[in-house]
Parts: sequence; C-alpha cells; structure tokens
Amino acid sequence: MNRRILGMIWAVGCVAVGMGCERMTHSNERDGSHPYHIVTTIGQITDITREVAGDQAVVTGLMGPGVDPHLYMPTRSDVVRLMEADLVFYCGLLLEGKMTDILARIARTGRPVFAVTELVDESHLLQPEEYEGQYDPHLWMDVPLWMEVVKAVTRTLCDFDPEHADYYKGRASRYIRSLKELHEYAEKVLQTVHDDRRILITAHDAFNYFGRAYGFEVRGIQGITTDSEAGIRDINRLVDLIVERDIGAVFIESSVADKNVRALIEGARARGADVRIGGTLFSDAMGPRGSYEGTYIGMIDHNATAIARALGGQAPIRGMQGKLRLLEKEE
Repeated sequence: MNRRILGMIWAVGCVAVGMGCERMTHSNERDGSHPYHIVTTIGQITDITREVAGDQAVVTGLMGPGVDPHLYMPTRSDVVRLMEADLVFYCGLLLEGKMTDILARIARTGRPVFAVTELVDESHLLQPEEYEGQYDPHLWMDVPLWMEVVKAVTRTLCDFDPEHADYYKGRASRYIRSLKELHEYAEKVLQTVHDDRRILITAHDAFNYFGRAYGFEVRGIQGITTDSEAGIRDINRLVDLIVERDIGAVFIESSVADKNVRALIEGARARGADVRIGGTLFSDAMGPRGSYEGTYIGMIDHNATAIARALGGQAPIRGMQGKLRLLEKEE
C-alpha cells in the first residue's frame, strides 16, 4: 500500500464527517464539552499533541516505551479507545502497518482520523530505493521536519475547536521555539564528530532523516520496517564495512531486539575489528514514561548526545538541559 492509498484513507475520514480536508468543523456527535478526548498511536505524536492541546484535551497514546509500531497489534481495548475518541492522530506512511485497516474502518464510522504526515510536503520525504512507492515514515528524526508535523496538528486542533485556536497557537509557538533550540544543540554536538567517523549503524533504517539533517551516513541491519528478518548476507555486508572503515561503535534500539546488532559485533570482532555497542538509541519508541527521555525533546537530546559521544565527538553526558539520566547508567 503506498502513500496515495493512505491519502484516500485519510480523505475517507474527512468526507465521513462532512468536511473538506482544508477545513474541519465539529463532528455532529460532539457536544462541545472540554476536555475532549484524543487518541494517538506512537509516543512521538502523543507528546507533541499534549504539548499543543494542553488542558483542553485528554490525550491517550496507544504505544508505550519499547513498542515497535511496525509490528504492533491493537488490542480490543485499543479499538474501543479509538472508537470513543473525538479525534485520532496516527503517523501514516505505513508505519502502523497492522493498524491501517482498523484506522480506515474507524474513519468510515464518522470519527475524525488523521495521518499527521499527510500535510507534509512530499518533496521533503525520503523514498528508499529498495522500497519503491513507499516513503520512509520516521520523520521525527529530522527536528525541523517534525516541526511541520507540529504545525499540522495545531491546524487540526484549531479547526476542531476554533474557540480555543489562540490557545493552541500560543502553545505551539512556544513549543516550536524549544524544538529550534533542540535542533541547534544537535547540530552543535554532532558537528564535533570527525567526518570519517560519521557512520551510524543501527538495528534498522530508522535514522535516514537524522542522517540527512545532520550529515551522517546511515546503515541499518534491517530496512525501514522491522517486518522482515535480516539475513546473513545483510550482516556480513555490514561486517565488511566495519572492518574496512574501522568503525568503533554500533547502536542498538530500544524498540528492536538486539540480537542482530550483537551478531554484527561478534562477526566484526572475529575479523579483528575493535567495535562496541555505542549505546541504546530511541527510534520508533521514546524512553520510559515520566522520564525526560520519554518526551520527544528528551529522546532526540539523548540520541544526539549518545551518538556524538560514542563516535568520538564532544557532548555533555547529561545533554542539552542537563536532564539526561540513562546515558550515565550505560557508560
């Protein structure tokens, strides 16, 4: 299923509540009471929606820390939450592969269901050669691009609840300023990594937008989705790369099993390469609930800091705001 089909799914949700995709009005079923209820899929969307919605909405995220959205199977209670929500936000671009049919069916019931990536200019999206017709869904790895998603969520909330539009816009403006500071920090610390060490090897291709934004060559053992298993040939190809280019660190991901990365390290060490695990990165899921790393800003702060330090750059162990805690435990 490609982006065009997903766009049709999104459009079904718009038509079902009697609106155009440019402008949204209240659903006939909603009584206008506050707080209203929003259900989101991945943690990154949950976090930015809470930042913008504030106390005007209760935001429930379906996928918590360590959850792989590519493989996530919704429970009965998830479906109930989706059906009872006033608004539903999901990523799209096939990230929530096994939920796509359910989201389409819920849209046909008249619930406003939105893929937050649908309003992002396609020219900014990456399309890996090996996945013809499919865009890479991991937009949050590029902070300025994720700002566009924040703006899309803000516009949707303003249209859904125009009475509080100024409130949403004000919160979004302050949050985007924080994201600009985050991007500046990531650029600063990642630029300290020497050019010949800017090679990021992880469990799967979740970091292509990160690589484009911050000037890193990115290699994943698996592709942009974790649906398919990596083969011996994939691992051996990366072992060759590690040996040839003397790569000192590779990374595991919090939402992907580490067996392939450890097999990669064993294969490289068997050929005399001195390679280690550079740390655990947050890719498709954020950090523990209630922690700084469990926010979007915290996960990117953690990733940028961990990558810079592991690949020979300079970054404070507690990150941009001195709030990181997990890196100290790993190091």
